[in-house]
Amino acid sequence: MLKKHGQLFLSSLYTLDSIAIFFAWLLAYFIRFKLQIIPVTQGIPPLDMYYAALIPIWIVFLINIKICGLYQPLRGQSGFTEFFAILKVTSISVLILTAITFFYRQFSYSRVVVVHFWILVTFAMGFSHWLVRRILVMVRGRGWNLQKVLIVGAGELGQTVAEKLDLHPEIGFEVVGYLTQHPEKVGNSLQGHPVLGQYNELSKTIQDHDVDQLFVALPLKAHDRLEQVLEYLGEETVDVKVVPDLMRYMNIHSGVEELDGLPIVNLAESPLYGWNVVIKRVSDIVLSSLAIVVTAPVMVLIALLVKLGSRGPVFYRQERVGLDGKVFWMLKFRSMTPDAEQSTGPVWAKENDERRTRFGTFIRKTSLDELPQLFNVLKGEMSLVGPRPERPVFIGDFKQSIPHYMLRLKMKAGLTGWAQVNGWRGNTSLQKRIECDLYYIKNWSLGFDLKILFMTLWKGFINRHAY
Repeated sequence: MLKKHGQLFLSSLYTLDSIAIFFAWLLAYFIRFKLQIIPVTQGIPPLDMYYAALIPIWIVFLINIKICGLYQPLRGQSGFTEFFAILKVTSISVLILTAITFFYRQFSYSRVVVVHFWILVTFAMGFSHWLVRRILVMVRGRGWNLQKVLIVGAGELGQTVAEKLDLHPEIGFEVVGYLTQHPEKVGNSLQGHPVLGQYNELSKTIQDHDVDQLFVALPLKAHDRLEQVLEYLGEETVDVKVVPDLMRYMNIHSGVEELDGLPIVNLAESPLYGWNVVIKRVSDIVLSSLAIVVTAPVMVLIALLVKLGSRGPVFYRQERVGLDGKVFWMLKFRSMTPDAEQSTGPVWAKENDERRTRFGTFIRKTSLDELPQLFNVLKGEMSLVGPRPERPVFIGDFKQSIPHYMLRLKMKAGLTGWAQVNGWRGNTSLQKRIECDLYYIKNWSLGFDLKILFMTLWKGFINRHAY
């Protein structure tokens, strides 16, 4: 429904953004080689080569627009939020294009042109989005092309429908009010919309208010009234949509699909499917390989100090639970005595834990003991970013006492995660950690992963709860 009624809005954004990309690239060439604010010393390259680059530039930008979810509704957020989303798209796209030109040796594109282009396209796309939304507000404000909506059901579900429709002005739906089965509610205002009458007044209300769309939003216990509501419609020609009361059961990436005409409701689904799996895996391989190369001297030094500091192996292998509940062996540098859990059994580490070695205390506080997990990432058992993996012995208790705990297993376990960079690690609130993990899974994107990795570099290694 949103897609069907938002086609004009999305088409306008696609068209104006494409124009902005083409215009910014050619204007960057003009500024560099015609205005020559910075003197050109090696001759002016032919414009044809810059024309030829337009198609790959456009493709890279559209792919990143899709991945970063730039055309998702703002849900009442400020224009600055959208501008920063545009900045993320343009920055990532320019970085990718710069990397591609590194391998293209037949022609060298001006780095000054690329910088000009990055600045110009960011502001050009920002202007195009502002322009589309301003025109949309003007059109809707004058009442042009609005679809009037009547909601059958004034309970929690019906009010949620009204709230969602109000948050999506680009669809062009205007809620005129509700119908209810409770006469005492008639005349009240809910979510800023009036309760116009009872169910048996459906046909009259449709005619009095020129209703175009009817949303039936009844609770599960009242769905036996659906047939009665449809009978009240009589010969009316409004579009009828039924909203299932499944919200309380819907978790991560829930939604509706269609199988050969049969509607299917997803209550919980991993966001990693299709190209998303490929993108995350490729980024894990590339970045973990690079991290292993960069940190190799540090890991060799840590291995030597672990071996010299106490008896026992350099590495510590521990069973952890990953994607879809599969158990794998997670690697760490050993930071405790070899018989650390011989007398206590499986327990969490605590502050001033006597089982730690002297050097182990240091590498645990700085999270350097986690570096070998880069090999788990390279093998595909973990990801660089995701919910931290837990030990099987603890999961049995957690899934009984913490709602939705097992949903975190819909995403591959990570070396770092949204909970960790927000301070929820070690012996801290499990509820807060789960909230962060589920937020990450619901909002996953490659850009979100990169944000968490950058945050990890300056606030994720050292934490007062790392002991």
